[in-house]
Amino acid sequence: MKRAIIIGGGIAGMQTALQLKSQGIESLIVERESELGGKLRDWHVLFPSFTPAADVLSEMRHKIHATGIEILFSAQVADFSATEVRLADGRTLGCDAVVVATGFSLFDAKIKEEYGYGIYDNVFTSADVERMLNEGRVTKADGTTPKRIAFLHCVGSRDEKVCQSHCSKVCCITGVKQAMEMKRLFPDADVFNFYMDIRMFGPGYEELYREAQLKHNIHFVRGRISEAGPTIDGRLQIKAEDTLTGRPLRMSIDMLVLLVGMRANDDNTRFAATTGLQQAPSGFLAPRDLFLSNVKSPVAGIFYAGAVSAPKSIGEVINDGSAAASAVAEYLNA
Repeated sequence: MKRAIIIGGGIAGMQTALQLKSQGIESLIVERESELGGKLRDWHVLFPSFTPAADVLSEMRHKIHATGIEILFSAQVADFSATEVRLADGRTLGCDAVVVATGFSLFDAKIKEEYGYGIYDNVFTSADVERMLNEGRVTKADGTTPKRIAFLHCVGSRDEKVCQSHCSKVCCITGVKQAMEMKRLFPDADVFNFYMDIRMFGPGYEELYREAQLKHNIHFVRGRISEAGPTIDGRLQIKAEDTLTGRPLRMSIDMLVLLVGMRANDDNTRFAATTGLQQAPSGFLAPRDLFLSNVKSPVAGIFYAGAVSAPKSIGEVINDGSAAASAVAEYLNA
C-alpha cells in the first residue's frame, strides 16, 4: 500500500492525514513535539465565533486516534525528498509522497525595541494574552487589574525595516477578538486598538469589528505607536500620532499588547536548498501555481498544507489540509 508522510502534526497535518485515511491512503505524521496540535494548543477561543480552541483540537485528536493514524513524536526532520524523509537521528523513512505542514513562526517582538517587550513590565504579545486567557488569569505584572489597555497592530507585519513586508492576515481580527475578551473581563477598562488600516476579510469579521465598537465601546485609533516607556508610577506611556486628525498623542496605559505577525520558518530556506522547493519573497514556501496548484510544490510528489505557504486562518488551514490530501490521492493514483 502506498504511503504519504506528513511533516508536521498541527491542524493542517492532522486534517491531511484524516482526509487521506478516508480515501484509503495510509499516512505517517512526523511531529517534532511530544503532542499534536501545533500552535492551536496555545489558543483560547477562535474568531469570529469564540469557539473554544480546545474543543476543535480535542475533536481532531480523537479522530486521529480513532482511525489509527500512525504518529512519530519528538522527531526532527533533517531533510526529505518525494520518496523519503531523513530524521536528525539518522533514521530514514520511505514513502510515496510528502506533505509539508510545518506551519509558521511568530515574529520576535524583542526586535522592535522601541516597544519595550522583554524590557518593561506590562508589555505583552498577543500570544502571551492567549496563554493568560487559557490560564484564566489576566493581570498586570504586579497582579493588579488593568484599567487602560492598548493593542498595537502590525508588529512584525508590513514592516520593511524588519524584512517582514507581507501582511499576516489574521492580526487585525485577533486584535478585535482579544479586545472584546478584555472588555468582558474588565468592563470598566478603556481598550484601544492602534492600527494602520483594518483588514476584515473573512465571514463574520466585519460584523465582529462593528460589535467591538458599538457594543463594547472599544476605541480604534488610526496611527502607529512610535515608542513606549515606563512611568514613575509603574504604568507605561505611549507616543503615537492620530493620522486621521494629524495630531500627536501621548497616553498612559496599564498594559500594551503587541499583535505579532506570522513569519516564515527558518527551516524553509534549508528545505528549499536541498529539495528544489522555492520560497516566496516573504520566505514562505511558494506553491507551483497560486490558482490551480496552490497545494502542490514545484517538485512532483511534494505538497503543502496550511500556513507553511502563507499566513492563513484556522478555517483556511483545515481546508488546505483537505485540498492537499486530494492532490496527494490524485498523484498516487495516477
